[in-house]
Amino acid sequence: MRAGLRNWWHGVLQHLMVLPRDREQLVDVLRRAQSRELLGRDALDMIESVLQVADLRVRDVMVPRVQMAVVDRSQPIEEFLPQVIETAHSRFPVIDGDRDRVTGILLAKDLLQYFDPARTDDFNLRDMLRPAIFIPESKRLNVLLREFRASRNHMAIVVDEYGGVGGLVTIEDVLETIVGEIEDEHDVDDIETMIMPRGENVFVIKGQLSVEDFNEYFKVELDEEKAETIAGLVIAAIGELPRRGANVVMDSFRFDVVHADSRRIHLLRATRVDAS
Repeated sequence: MRAGLRNWWHGVLQHLMVLPRDREQLVDVLRRAQSRELLGRDALDMIESVLQVADLRVRDVMVPRVQMAVVDRSQPIEEFLPQVIETAHSRFPVIDGDRDRVTGILLAKDLLQYFDPARTDDFNLRDMLRPAIFIPESKRLNVLLREFRASRNHMAIVVDEYGGVGGLVTIEDVLETIVGEIEDEHDVDDIETMIMPRGENVFVIKGQLSVEDFNEYFKVELDEEKAETIAGLVIAAIGELPRRGANVVMDSFRFDVVHADSRRIHLLRATRVDAS
């Protein structure tokens, strides 16, 4: 009897001491720990996100060039100041007539000195520019975060394989992949921030985008009765909460899970495919 009990405990300990062989097994162990209340749900989601950061690339989270709020170096301050105030961004790429010609970064706080009535010298935008940092869209997010911390930069201009500007990425974009959306009073979830073009037929989409808005934007008819959001519709189609890399085809789109944790899908890549 004692030998049998000893063997049973030996088997249990061996099972508990087996190290995960890959990331999926590690996540399974963490999820079981959370189910037994050994780990908080928020902590689990953050750990999963940290594990996924190394797989995500700049192109997955960047603001595409068409959505970039920029300042043209030829503009007088009275022309671009309303945009600075309305968007409430802290940094603006400064271009020289074309979005592919970024000459520097303007910090909104540097404009405050020109609101001093006692200041009489002329405004010169060129004197206020900070150097722009250029990075490839294929750079991994964990590498970018390390570079942001080392250089103390908060924004980088993303270039494609041909050297053209593809968009921009901020340290907030990177941190949001770990801790979730960081919203302030100026954030607005309009259609342009929820659907980000990545090519002629490729789009990165936030999971909380409503099915109704998706249908209206792409002129399709995904089932609005099965779920309210695109993430919910993908989960319903797959039959479970999918992990990164899972995919499903609905209507004329293939949806690939780009970023997800134990509770929700954060990002999806939607690729238009032949409806036939």
